[in-house]
Amino acid sequence: MQALMLAAGMGKRLGKYTDDNTKCMVKVAGKRLIDYAVEAIIEAKINKCVLVVGYKAENLMRYIEEKYAGAPVEFVFLYNREYATTNNIYSFYLARDELVKDDTVLLESDLIFDKSLIRRVCECPDENLAVVAKYESWMDGTVVTCDESGKITQFIEKTDMNYAMLSQYYKTVNVYKLSKKFSQSVYLPFLRAYMQAYGKNCYYEAVLKVVAHLSLSELKAYFVGDLPWYEIDNAADLDIANVLFSKKDSYDLLISKFGGYWRYPKLLDFCYLVNPYFPPKKFTEKLNAEFASLLTAYPSGLDVQNMNAESVFGVEHSRILVGNGAAELINALGAVCRGKFAVSLPTFNEYVRCFRHAEIVPVDNSGRDYQFDLNALYAAAETADWLCVVSPDNPSGCLLSKKEILALADRCESCGTQLVVDESFIDFADADKKYTLFDDEILDRYKNLTVIRSISKSYGVPGLRLGVLASGNDALIAAVRREMQIWNINSFAEYFLQIFNLYAKSYARACERVAAERRRFTAALETLGVKVYPSQANFVMIDLNEVDSHKFCVKMLNKHNILIKDLSSKNYFIGKNFIRVAIRDEKDNDIFLAAMKDVLS
Repeated sequence: MQALMLAAGMGKRLGKYTDDNTKCMVKVAGKRLIDYAVEAIIEAKINKCVLVVGYKAENLMRYIEEKYAGAPVEFVFLYNREYATTNNIYSFYLARDELVKDDTVLLESDLIFDKSLIRRVCECPDENLAVVAKYESWMDGTVVTCDESGKITQFIEKTDMNYAMLSQYYKTVNVYKLSKKFSQSVYLPFLRAYMQAYGKNCYYEAVLKVVAHLSLSELKAYFVGDLPWYEIDNAADLDIANVLFSKKDSYDLLISKFGGYWRYPKLLDFCYLVNPYFPPKKFTEKLNAEFASLLTAYPSGLDVQNMNAESVFGVEHSRILVGNGAAELINALGAVCRGKFAVSLPTFNEYVRCFRHAEIVPVDNSGRDYQFDLNALYAAAETADWLCVVSPDNPSGCLLSKKEILALADRCESCGTQLVVDESFIDFADADKKYTLFDDEILDRYKNLTVIRSISKSYGVPGLRLGVLASGNDALIAAVRREMQIWNINSFAEYFLQIFNLYAKSYARACERVAAERRRFTAALETLGVKVYPSQANFVMIDLNEVDSHKFCVKMLNKHNILIKDLSSKNYFIGKNFIRVAIRDEKDNDIFLAAMKDVLS
């Protein structure tokens, strides 16, 4: 068995990372791609590696000759002089004489994969294999279909994909095992004919597509399963690969992304807070049906968005604003806020970061075991110009009752203090504790009250970026609006608001399911010997006691692919071992419980 790597390309899509080297010389998690490949080849006991080189070939050849001088592998270099004007089909063709000498494992130079993959492919009894992975949304490139025996029946280029058939597709990992017989009698004759017809600027998989179409393919699918791998085409791919293969720093790298986790294979996100039971399938089907028209149309201006919000929240549109997530509204409010801004802490950090023109006055709840103290809030109201409370709070899940919040509004009114209440998680509260301040009567009564809500968190649509702010203070609404753009949300978000009321009952049931699952999940967590704080939100805060919270989160990610919010580096938690865990559905929560039990033990 021998290995063949196609490493002649210029890797232009990687930009600055390939200015001075070919792609396989790029570093991922502190090690070059070529090193991952050679280590895998050595583990598989392959004693010959053919490399087709071209762009910056001298750098690669020197590196291999120096680093692997004593390795049990013979390196053979073939030079593609036309690397700048040809594609990998020509590099493959240049290796034709080597292909007929032995069975070959082919791997492309922009791959990173688990070291055991090549060994497993070599040990598989099937003579001709294509390594494939079940298609997922983050993948790009050629896909295949297979029959019941695992034989590959079609190679489908990305331009020809039928998106109604995604469940039947497998993405090529671009690792193949080709027998000497198959190369000599089937693949190479078609390769020559294809190049004569279409030239050198094609891909070798186009030949496999023809062979499969003529039912001449002997390729079986080798399913990669849970083995990690990634194809690195651009800087974003490189960034993701660094996270996936950097065991030491993977948690810190991943948590710093603030989202985009759909691109990380099989990651279970218990960090970000999303309703797992909404929107329902019918809702998304309706949104999908309008996709083309929404994609190609401008959204309405802010006036129309505010009228849409009025129909959802029942607040007169002149006193409500729709934002690109609650974050935009918090930032706009922060831009107009002056004076002393008292805020109950710890809480969502935007209520500190965005109020740059104000003097932040902390109301510290950490000394009260992270629970609200009305007397402390009353005292803050007497000395501050603004008072801010997130209820249920993030990350504690602590809730002020409606009676308590209105009493606080009364106190603030008597002191001439503006009260800001973020009720983003209120819909997850138990039925007897649930309420809303998005109410015209309340806003009429308390002109000093501003209410904010994130739609992303509770309505299960964080990708749409929606939030709302309401106030009976006309001057404040006007000032905040001046800080916002006229087209601040997209057409998909507008359509969500437009059709939401058709599914309002489904939403109410979804929130009730979250509350029920929170109770079940909390009870199960308490059996693991940790302190779980009572919560009225779609998350729980946990004190791990003597277990290092950061190390715990790292282990949960590296061993179980579960992402959790570690609070130990945040103000008011330093030196403590607190984590915040989202409430997902019962299946995912059970996976979390089993993983947590494993890591704690």
